[in-house]
Amino acid sequence: MNEIMIENSPLIETAVLVGLITKDQDESQAKEYLEELEFLADTAGAVVKKHFLQRLDIPNHATFVGTGKLEEIGEYIKANEIGAVIFDDDLSPTQLRNIEKALECKVLDRTFLILDIFARRAQTAHAKTQVELAQYQYMLPRLTRLWTHLERQRGGIGMRGPGESQIETDRRIILDKIALLKEQMIKIDKQKSTQRKNRGRMVRVALVGYTNVGKSTMMNLLCKSEVFAENKLFATLDTTVRKMVVGNLPFLLADTVGFIRKLPHGLVESFKSTLDEVRESDILMHIVDISHQGFEEQIEVVNRTLKEINAGDKPTIYVFNKIDAFTYVEKHQDDLTARTKQNVSLEEWESSWMAKNNTPSLFVSAKTKENIDGLKKTLYEEVKKIHITRFPYNDFLYDENWTVKIEE
Repeated sequence: MNEIMIENSPLIETAVLVGLITKDQDESQAKEYLEELEFLADTAGAVVKKHFLQRLDIPNHATFVGTGKLEEIGEYIKANEIGAVIFDDDLSPTQLRNIEKALECKVLDRTFLILDIFARRAQTAHAKTQVELAQYQYMLPRLTRLWTHLERQRGGIGMRGPGESQIETDRRIILDKIALLKEQMIKIDKQKSTQRKNRGRMVRVALVGYTNVGKSTMMNLLCKSEVFAENKLFATLDTTVRKMVVGNLPFLLADTVGFIRKLPHGLVESFKSTLDEVRESDILMHIVDISHQGFEEQIEVVNRTLKEINAGDKPTIYVFNKIDAFTYVEKHQDDLTARTKQNVSLEEWESSWMAKNNTPSLFVSAKTKENIDGLKKTLYEEVKKIHITRFPYNDFLYDENWTVKIEE
């Protein structure tokens, strides 16, 4: 048995994770990435039993890790009846086939795991179409692994030919499916574009950020809506747009899919219509989980992805969320404790580079509502800058002092 039963819940698969320490990725980074991979695995419904790390300059072209490490993983799998091995990086078709042959169990890579989570999370026809397209694009170059049972026959009358024919047949079926899904996506893109045009010229603000930083919770708080929010990765796949009014100024607020390190290119392409909401927005509200030890890298990942979709030059409000989860320690003049994120006060954060990067930056808690009024005021000021250029004669929308009136 490679699955365990928890009370009356469904069977949960057990797994081990594998990563590399390379010249571009030190040990602390590799461990942090495996922790994120474990969160992904947990979101997909797996129980992670062990992490395996190996130091290599570059991944082994045949088996990703070295033969010795692969044997060690294999021994642990057999001894502990593990159901799956998940690698933190993408595996080539050759690596996938060789590893499966050596370990004789299910082998997944990071992209496949993310695709599986997206497939579970997709609720609307729009999201399901996007995920299905990405799955087929991922599957196409890996078709040979589906027919390894024919390779073992090593010839024989009627064996080798049908194997090749079946692979080619599947390839044509998948290519036809991809073409059909792309046609559907073109129709969806047109529909979404029409929907955005029908919203008029209202100022649009898009919530962006790394996955699981609290975007949907922030959306629910600001708009008093009921967008699904959960402490899992990729809880939101579909874009949700709500009208928001701060003081007497209306605008649109959109919640979008979260970004992640090594976001598969196929997913970026497949979710083009979803990301168009970001591309066509007037202002970005970049939500950051300040309590996460690697939040600086998460900011870089989001900014890099925004540049990839041509949305990196938009006015941005940085919102450092989850300050309620942060531990603040008062510093004394004779305190020689090393300066870390765990003992820097909120006032010091507000004096840091984050508050001095020439863009509005706020420190809030969506959970406890701390400093949310300050966020609303900043939103008002940033939206007003665009609104008065778009509607120069609508002075009646504002009071005589152009001051914000926060609605309770």
